[in-house]
Amino acid sequence: MSVAHADSAPTQSDFGGAGIWQTPSARMAEDGELALTASHVHPYDRYNLSLQPLPWLEGIFRYTAVSNRLYGPEALSGSQSYKDKSIDVKVRLWTESRYLPDLSVGARDIGGTGLFSGEYVVMNKRFGPIDASLGMGWGYIGGRGDIKNPLSLISDKFDIRPASSGTGQFGSNHYFRGPAAIFGGMTYQTPWRWLVLKAEYDGNNYQHEPQKNNQTQNSPINVGAVFRPTRYIDLSLAYERGNTVMFGFTLHTNLAEGTGPAKVLDPAPAERASPRPTREPEEVDWARVARELRNNAGIQVSTITRRGREVVVSGEQEEYFYSAKAVGRTARILDNQLGPGVDWFTVASQQEGLTTAETSINRQHFNELADHDIDLTDFRRSAEQNAPTARNDEVLYRAPIKRTDQTFALAYSQSLGGPDNFLLYQVSAIYSLDYHFTPNIWWSGLVNVTLLDNYDKFKYDAPSELPRVRTDVRKYITSSTVTLPVFQLTGSRQLGNDLYGLAYAGMLESMFGGVGGEVLYRPFGERWAIGTDVNWVKQRGYDQDFSFRGYHVVTGHVTGYLDLGGEHDITVALSAGRFLAGDWGATLDVSREFRNGVRMGAYATKTNVSAQQFGEGSFDKGIYVSIPFDLLLPRSTTSRVGFVWDPLIRDGGARLGKRYTLYSLTSARDLDNFNDNLDKVVE
Repeated sequence: MSVAHADSAPTQSDFGGAGIWQTPSARMAEDGELALTASHVHPYDRYNLSLQPLPWLEGIFRYTAVSNRLYGPEALSGSQSYKDKSIDVKVRLWTESRYLPDLSVGARDIGGTGLFSGEYVVMNKRFGPIDASLGMGWGYIGGRGDIKNPLSLISDKFDIRPASSGTGQFGSNHYFRGPAAIFGGMTYQTPWRWLVLKAEYDGNNYQHEPQKNNQTQNSPINVGAVFRPTRYIDLSLAYERGNTVMFGFTLHTNLAEGTGPAKVLDPAPAERASPRPTREPEEVDWARVARELRNNAGIQVSTITRRGREVVVSGEQEEYFYSAKAVGRTARILDNQLGPGVDWFTVASQQEGLTTAETSINRQHFNELADHDIDLTDFRRSAEQNAPTARNDEVLYRAPIKRTDQTFALAYSQSLGGPDNFLLYQVSAIYSLDYHFTPNIWWSGLVNVTLLDNYDKFKYDAPSELPRVRTDVRKYITSSTVTLPVFQLTGSRQLGNDLYGLAYAGMLESMFGGVGGEVLYRPFGERWAIGTDVNWVKQRGYDQDFSFRGYHVVTGHVTGYLDLGGEHDITVALSAGRFLAGDWGATLDVSREFRNGVRMGAYATKTNVSAQQFGEGSFDKGIYVSIPFDLLLPRSTTSRVGFVWDPLIRDGGARLGKRYTLYSLTSARDLDNFNDNLDKVVE
């Protein structure tokens, strides 16, 4: 059986990320790849989450269990083994060509305790079925330390590597410091796609292990095999250190390529009426059309108006994640109702009373596309997106206000890596109710009922030198089975063509209640926005009812958003202001959204709180993935599921967890969803 060697996906190392066994490689996974890896090589069990948000950037979040070391005092942790958290980053500097190799630089454990921290430079070159790597490592990766640091030619400061502080600080005085070691290896893609062989020369001699946990190494050569029974599963078996067997298991998938299951539970698009309609807009039963638009196009209609030869449907999209699909279904429904006097169909997107964007398509060109008389490129020229403006529209239909929206769902939450128990979990039933007094004023309530959990083992409160705005989380979770996380009144208003406002009061999140407001300037057609929010909040009682504790604070931020656009659709958000503990600082959030709506990102917050005051971790940081439920279900939906990996809960850098933000409420101003998925206009 032949193998396309150049297309062979890289395998995961014991530490997660593209690599051999203990050593990294310069390779990157496919753009949008996500991998979950578990490996065991005594005394370490490693659980890794690897993300590939960009073709040249790899990120890893890891838990390491040290099986022969206890987490803490037996009274608190029992026999639980020690757990270490860390974050890795690898960047590819250039891509392999005919003569040049892949070249990447990376760092392990840059945001954890630093027990396994190390940096490296590595290159890869492919020779048919063999992919060879060669690199130099510092810190844990270069633990053998048998080479004088070549960077000492720049400064003798590179000769000494300071001991890890154990607080998870970013310290430039650690990076690429101390003695170094060479590592390298080969990956051989056998003639069978399901079998990959790997061998490496390890740069670590395991004589400088954390916690004085040195291990015997009989050989620096590690060898083994990866078995790939399916596209999504890798099974690894290796012999490492010349005396220890390693077992590994990887689940991986490409989130960027996912299109989701067939939407067999969606209603079929409306079929074209025959004979063709001849009605004028004033002759149409618009109340019936509004019901059809809700049932088939997902639009909760507020008004239907006429502008000369254009009909405009204004409303909130409640069903379809891809706006092009909703616009196409709307066009089919209107086309079946109206005579030849109407040439354009427009959908005005609304959310919580705010009209944010108008999408218009030419009726004739849409029908030609549906009949395959023109292609998508020709049709694209006749599709328009515009900012909504006040016009003297003729109102054909005004819908009564939809007063209530309610949902019931099961929720799962967890906490990993704590001293009480490695996995603390909670399964809850959540009931959500919104009541609209007007389109722009509504009340929101959320009731949470715990059904199943093991939080009886949750006994540890992290130490803190700051007001306990987050580290009291255990008391909020365990004090009551029935809680009221949200009970608030909210009002929205469009203050100008590109200016939006929001005001709110009540129980704003599980730990804080109060009053606040937000203003956002988001010019249409631009890829930037700027906003600010100010809130006076008071700490809630642990039962999450209507009681309060004594602590209160004024908190707020100025936030700038910049969508870099281009091929990779990267969004950068920089927020500066005052946090819940009274500290001042800034948060940088960088994320990438793929065409199908999957978003991968990372954030870091640094405030004027010292590393000692903040505690373990030094500052707040994390990585996250947000996935549209549309990719998971056989029915269209606008909902999302998010996963956030925040290594530690601390009080510094804590922000108010608001239920609504103007940037999300005005998301229709991001035109990429429509443009990138225009092919769905005929679905």
